[in-house]
Amino acid sequence: MDRHHKAHLYDINTAIDEVYSFFEQVPKRFEDYQKNLMLRRAIERNISIIGEATNKLLKKNPEISISHSKAIIATRNRVIHDYAAVTDDDMWKIVINDLP
Repeated sequence: MDRHHKAHLYDINTAIDEVYSFFEQVPKRFEDYQKNLMLRRAIERNISIIGEATNKLLKKNPEISISHSKAIIATRNRVIHDYAAVTDDDMWKIVINDLP
């Protein structure tokens, strides 16, 4: 595995860890998430990083198998290009169901 692959995997892992870190001192509650614009934007940013790193990784090596890679990349594209379609429910489901 070359250094670019490792860098993209590192970015994915760091973004996931960062989302988890947001809830180290506060409860992980949807109501609190909805009320906190900075938290919502930080989570959207990290989800877009995960999608971009996944996309770059697969472009460099399409043989790599990443579960749900098309959905990960599609979510990144929606957050970046169709941000008005991004809902709190969608992002929260990713935090609760997909990141773990």
